[in-house]
Amino acid sequence: MGSDNHSAGLLDTLRMERVRTILTHTHPYPHEHSRHAIIAVVVGCLFFISSDNMHTLIEKLDNNIKWWSMYACLLGFFYFFSSPFIGKTITPSYSNFSRWYIAWILVAAVYHLPSFQSMGVDLRMNLSLFLTIFLASVLFLLVFHIIFLGLWYVGLVSRVAGKRPEILTIIQNCAVISVFCCVFYSHCGNRAVLRHRPLERRNSSWFSLWKKEERNTWLAKFLRMNELKDQVCSSWFAPVGSASDYPLLSKWVIYGELGNDNGGSSDEISPIYSLWATFIGLYIANYVVERSTGWALTHPLSVEEYEKMKKKQLKPEFLDMVPWYSGTSADLFKTVFDLLVSVTVFVGRFDMRMMQAAMNKDQEGAQHGDLLYDHLSEKEDLWFDFMADTGDGGNSSYSVARLLAQPHIRVTRDDSVFTLPRGDVLLIGGDLAYPNPSAFTYERRLFRPFEYALQPPPWYKKDHVAVNKPEVPSGVPELKQYDGPQCYIIPGNHDWFDGLNTFMRFICHKSWLGGWFMPQKKSYFALQLPKGWWVFGLDLALHCDIDVYQFKFFAELVKEQVGERDSVIIMTHEPNWLLDWYFNNVSGKNVKHLICDYLKGRCKLRIAGDMHHYMRHSYVPSDGPVYVQHLLVNGCGGAFLHPTHVFSNFRKFYGTTYESKAAYPSFEDSSRIALGNILKFRKKNWQFDFIGGIVYFVLVFSMFPQCELNHILREDSFSGHLRSFFGTVWNAFMYVLEHSYVSFAGALLLLIVAITFVPSKLSRKKRAMIGVLHVSAHLAAALILMLLLELGVETCIQHKLLATSGYHTLYQWYRSVESEHFPDPTGLRARIEQWTFGLYPACIKYLMSAFDIPEVMAVTRSNICKNGMQSLSRGGAVIYYASVFLYFWVFSTPVVSLVLGSYLYICVNWLHLHFDEAFSSLRIANYKAFTRFHINHDGDLEVYTLAVDKVPKEWELDPDWDGELKQPQQLSHLRRFPSKWRAASAHQDPLNTVKIIDHFVIQQTDKPDLGASNRSVTC
Repeated sequence: MGSDNHSAGLLDTLRMERVRTILTHTHPYPHEHSRHAIIAVVVGCLFFISSDNMHTLIEKLDNNIKWWSMYACLLGFFYFFSSPFIGKTITPSYSNFSRWYIAWILVAAVYHLPSFQSMGVDLRMNLSLFLTIFLASVLFLLVFHIIFLGLWYVGLVSRVAGKRPEILTIIQNCAVISVFCCVFYSHCGNRAVLRHRPLERRNSSWFSLWKKEERNTWLAKFLRMNELKDQVCSSWFAPVGSASDYPLLSKWVIYGELGNDNGGSSDEISPIYSLWATFIGLYIANYVVERSTGWALTHPLSVEEYEKMKKKQLKPEFLDMVPWYSGTSADLFKTVFDLLVSVTVFVGRFDMRMMQAAMNKDQEGAQHGDLLYDHLSEKEDLWFDFMADTGDGGNSSYSVARLLAQPHIRVTRDDSVFTLPRGDVLLIGGDLAYPNPSAFTYERRLFRPFEYALQPPPWYKKDHVAVNKPEVPSGVPELKQYDGPQCYIIPGNHDWFDGLNTFMRFICHKSWLGGWFMPQKKSYFALQLPKGWWVFGLDLALHCDIDVYQFKFFAELVKEQVGERDSVIIMTHEPNWLLDWYFNNVSGKNVKHLICDYLKGRCKLRIAGDMHHYMRHSYVPSDGPVYVQHLLVNGCGGAFLHPTHVFSNFRKFYGTTYESKAAYPSFEDSSRIALGNILKFRKKNWQFDFIGGIVYFVLVFSMFPQCELNHILREDSFSGHLRSFFGTVWNAFMYVLEHSYVSFAGALLLLIVAITFVPSKLSRKKRAMIGVLHVSAHLAAALILMLLLELGVETCIQHKLLATSGYHTLYQWYRSVESEHFPDPTGLRARIEQWTFGLYPACIKYLMSAFDIPEVMAVTRSNICKNGMQSLSRGGAVIYYASVFLYFWVFSTPVVSLVLGSYLYICVNWLHLHFDEAFSSLRIANYKAFTRFHINHDGDLEVYTLAVDKVPKEWELDPDWDGELKQPQQLSHLRRFPSKWRAASAHQDPLNTVKIIDHFVIQQTDKPDLGASNRSVTC
């Protein structure tokens, strides 16, 4: 009875939920993730490696610089290839593939080099054993899973078992099992323990080391790691017994080998076989338990309670920044196609803006009800916000949306505290989703961050189509009476890639962007604000100008309703004042006509996005006319960062001189950030591997193999080696120009692409020069890598490390030693071979040959050098070039990224070219900003630009939002805490890091004193 009470008290003391958390992984079925097994293998490797006598290993090191330099090259290239995946998981499928791919070809290359053998480590047995155990494990587990699924199909196991295991998961678990068995064999062997020693073995168990009287002995053994290793091998991992102890298994096991002094085989079960069977049995048992009873073990709560708890623990599913240099992204190829179609079909032949004008039901001279909104004009003052270029990375877009949604923001600047209320109106300057407009990108990159920041009303339905806008909330008689935040949006160039179709569906025919109400019906509009202020939202499409019908609307509006003392803010997507200066071009003629000939100085401010930075230029007082007082660019709404230093020399627009008043990031920071192209290009753009590796391989395709390399290896001095090496590179370059077809065609095509890639602002001669230098760098790098690879193979061939006995060298060696190290007196292997009709040994044979890529490459290369390329069959040629590509791809991908990144850095910092390409490659989510305006009681326009330097990457549920009492039909803008997520680290939350980077005031006067109106404060 006392025992029962004690047990009950113990159970009450334990926190079973914590125990479940520790034992149960966050994924539903922990057996599918071999994290613990991998940790065990790594610890075991470190233990066994440290157990060897390091002094002996050092004495055995090969002092030949030739081999160690080859090791350095191999490990260096393999490290740089795998560097983007170190410490994080990037798209798990590609990340896992890269890890196993690297392990495969690195081990296949290293085990042929002699220095491991000089240290007493022969990898041939480990490799052949690994492949044999791996294949056996895969086949065994596949049979098990087929049987288990069959039992589930007939209803003998629970419904949870219906989830089919992934093939990749099975392969990973089999690989871990095989690695562990090989590590054990490397240090413990397959030695059988004789039957007369079991008692001694038990008495000498490792636990005896903990006895008090043997502590000194234990310390001595710890210092002699070799003895401790033997203790572990003979105690913990000893065989489970002899075959005679298990009569039913006597014909189904592999036996251990005896020592050299005994010879022959024993009836002891092989320790390798014991380990393998143990791991396979644990996997099967864990799988059966998890799939049969896992639902009850991992879901102790009711379904409703579990789902409620799960929602609280969820984190936002934000998309990452768009990979603009991805060679495998279908979205990017679709973007290019949509752009070509839009430019050639929609704009010029079929313009959505013309259809909008034709569908406008109002007659000429009327109030233009679908385009003009004047319900805000009678307010005493008004706060409104502007942001642009939002729909890229979820973290950056949500950071800006979270700030926009707050009831007010308190900011300290220069010992002054500013309290800035939320804007009554949100203006978005285009580019709502990247890389192309679609339902997926709009919903995931635009709507989701804004809905997290400010939730839509309870009655909102995602699929609802607004046919009679504005659809004001129930109880609100008209738009004028609605006091919540509203949103007006113009499309950007990315929104036009599908002819404005997605924009019309999601903006003009929906009523809510999160908690912001959208009354807008067309892609352009006019807002009449208090105190004589106006906002003209222009739709420039893809031709950087407004169409005739749009011009007619705004021109008539200026004539009929805009007063002589009024002030107008022109909102466009593209800042043509910067782009025209940069490209030495003239665009927006209709916009210029509207501003200069109709507004005539009443345009106080132009705001735009498209450039993903913040810059403000204000006019320099002069005697000439001033058509626009201030030029403001703020495209920091969520997209990748653009440089500012490229535009530092901008001065003139519409004949007026301007000076830079604010830039974010600063010109110095912008130039420094560009350095990341050299250091981080491949880390940020690992998807570019697909394109870069193939391009480099095509450039040197005709150069394989290089059969005459003895003149490089025969040189005695290092300078002689270099001279011969680069002379061979030059000869290869001339061969490409004079004799090659494939490589020359690849180089010519790359040259055309490189010249086209250079911005058209330069003359053709300069573009050609830059293109030639760019391609020359790539071609030289590819030829050097080709020659390094060929020199490595040639060196190994000359030292009889490769191409010694044909394609199946590893398999032939393994069969010659298999019976010695893994005795099989019962003929188990022969029976398996007979039952599988010879497929099992054939699979092992060709698996070993496929694994040993260097041997295949070297044997085929030797045949080509002896008999010529014509001696190869088509299949043999495919096998040879495929084996070469597997290694050349690893060598080339880091180098092509380095060359391209260096090119972009030089161009953007020294030549001020490729500002878009050089910063889209960096995919910088930081430096985000928006601009908040205030029309005060005096009619002056106060302008605040708020920014966040660093965007959080981790978010958690905001307890204030979760704990706030919510009324059933309450609109989210009435809540004190409107945003669902906050930064996981409080000091990184945008509410705590936001700052003012620019503040100025535009005065509303009858005839503005131009010299005084620029009362600004800049950073």
